[in-house]
Amino acid sequence: MEGDYVLVAKNLYLVVQRTYKNERIMEGLNITEEMLSPNSVTRQLNDQISLAKSFVVIAKESNNLQFAWELSAQIRNSQILLSNAATRRAPLTTTESESAIHDMALLLYQAHQLHYDGATVIMRFKAKIQALEEQMNSVSEKSSKYGQIAAEEVPKSLYCLGVRLTTEWFRNLIMQKKLKNKRQVEMKLKDNSLYHFCIFSDNILATSVVVNSTAINSKKPDMIVFHLVTDEINYAAMKAWFVMNDFRGVIVEVRKFEDFTWLNASYVPVLKQLQDSEVQNYYFSGNSDSGRTPIKFRNPKYLSMLNHLRFYIPEVFPALKKVVFLDDDVVVQKDLSDLFSIDLNGNVNGAVETCMETFHRYHKYLNYSHPLIRAHFDPDACGWAFGMNVFDLVEWRKKNVTGIYHYWQEKNVDRTLWKLGTLPPGLLTFYGLTEPLDPSWHVLGFGYTNVDPQLIERGAVLHFNGNSKPWLKIGIEKYKPLWEKYVEYSHPLLQHCNFH
Repeated sequence: MEGDYVLVAKNLYLVVQRTYKNERIMEGLNITEEMLSPNSVTRQLNDQISLAKSFVVIAKESNNLQFAWELSAQIRNSQILLSNAATRRAPLTTTESESAIHDMALLLYQAHQLHYDGATVIMRFKAKIQALEEQMNSVSEKSSKYGQIAAEEVPKSLYCLGVRLTTEWFRNLIMQKKLKNKRQVEMKLKDNSLYHFCIFSDNILATSVVVNSTAINSKKPDMIVFHLVTDEINYAAMKAWFVMNDFRGVIVEVRKFEDFTWLNASYVPVLKQLQDSEVQNYYFSGNSDSGRTPIKFRNPKYLSMLNHLRFYIPEVFPALKKVVFLDDDVVVQKDLSDLFSIDLNGNVNGAVETCMETFHRYHKYLNYSHPLIRAHFDPDACGWAFGMNVFDLVEWRKKNVTGIYHYWQEKNVDRTLWKLGTLPPGLLTFYGLTEPLDPSWHVLGFGYTNVDPQLIERGAVLHFNGNSKPWLKIGIEKYKPLWEKYVEYSHPLLQHCNFH
């Protein structure tokens, strides 16, 4: 007897539990008991409406606008019936819904006769999705190309500044004499007790912002030496700008790479490769490989010596023991003197790692289908960033790092190890020779993405890597003020060249 009571209690508990569960499901799905009935006209109307909506899309795709209009009108009629029933809180009756169900059924049957069946709907939707994907890919490719072109274009204001400064330099003998008088500071250019920074750039204003922001935020600007290397075209303009402007007593040296006699094709693989007709065709004519290679991989700037000089820093500065390398698209907002006391633990390169995400590991930049890459490098090794790097030049010379770079550059003459830029050969060259720095030293992404405000606040060097440089119209507006506050827009030359 007791067992029977237990069984009844269990069954009762299961019924209650099932009822409660069903009530929760019905509440979540916004359905009623009537809709669960096998004779529910409400459910039948809802099913018809759902099917009719998909047929409206297909009818419009087939340019059968009259039929699409008839379906839409009947959908509205059925929705009005459902709305009225919901308002009066009473289920629809068969009598009041019979006409709507009949008329909709007739239209749905007509749709089937027009081959608007499920299989056709699926095939049409697949074709539509494929067409949209192709359209999106085409738009994305065009956007990438136009963005790249916009990023490479020299703004008229920058061109104007270069011309005005060059003219000023050659006609102003006092300015040239002033530079000669500054040769009394030549000893400081080799003084290893000072803080030495180097920039390789042909952009006068961008370089000026790096120097100015470093000086303004430095606790000891009189201890700072900037070594600027540019090209023949911008040499006079760069000299003129840094002679006529003072940066809190910071010493600025300007040189041009054409004066480096050791920089020739017999020593530098990149210059040797430039003599090859196939390489010239790849980068400059745009006719090879039928356009299969994205435009960003074919940018001639990646063969520019100003880009590759970073691998020759000991040769450029033979008397120095430690330098901080800065790209010209950074802005400094903290004192950087502590960088020179960081222990690199016998490594050559101090850099901020970028492998917080998987796409910044070695396999993102290198071709691991190549046996040389597979044999020598861990695909999950952490990537790091150029743009703010501490280089121990004593260890560099001891380990012949430039020789390592030459080895890999020569192996990549056919571009099968990597395709783009100086970071991939950098990852190979400094593999096992890089000391991770605190991420706050170098914050990236200001030229292409959103950056965490807390990272911006803590960051010492902010890097506008990406196409959206702050001096271009395509620069990201919310980040431009971080860079622009170090530009003296009241300067007569900047006003004359319409900088604003």
